[in-house]
Amino acid sequence: MARPASFDREQVLGRATETFWENGYCATSISQLVEATQLQPGSLYAAFDSKQGLFLAALDHYAQQSLKRLRGVLAEAADPLEGIRLFFALLASDRGSAKRIRGCLLVNTVLEVGRHNPEVQARVKAHLAEIEGAFQGALEEAQAQGQLGPDKSPDALASFLMTTIWGLRVLSGTGADARSARQVVDQALSVLDA
Repeated sequence: MARPASFDREQVLGRATETFWENGYCATSISQLVEATQLQPGSLYAAFDSKQGLFLAALDHYAQQSLKRLRGVLAEAADPLEGIRLFFALLASDRGSAKRIRGCLLVNTVLEVGRHNPEVQARVKAHLAEIEGAFQGALEEAQAQGQLGPDKSPDALASFLMTTIWGLRVLSGTGADARSARQVVDQALSVLDA
């Protein structure tokens, strides 16, 4: 009978996520994952089946954290549109960290391997749809409260906001300054004005 896993799965996924995020999927080796997670190769394979299995679990971990952050900002805001504005302000101010330079793991994954790997592409697409759905829900709520004009489409606006996030994440990878990011955010969020 196989011995049960004796490690903190969330901690391992956090470390693996950081490693994939730093290096990309293709350039991350099993030895780097072993070093980062402090697990032996046999334990990694037993828990996640393969490097891709660990990568998919890391994508899930990253997406859950991103969605949790978005939902938290939306929930704490005075109203839905303020929540969206606050979230974008956070994105624009993620300036001084190494994570800023790395961009978004989901976007990076689409650019690196998603177009050539249907399983990875489907996973990323599902996560991005969930995040977009959170925006759409906030926009629908704003429209119901009379904050968003009846001529505006919450569905189309949510797609636009997601595209803006992708652009911001790519822009951040170029080392653009906070002022540039803020200008993009201000311009993009002007579509929410009545």
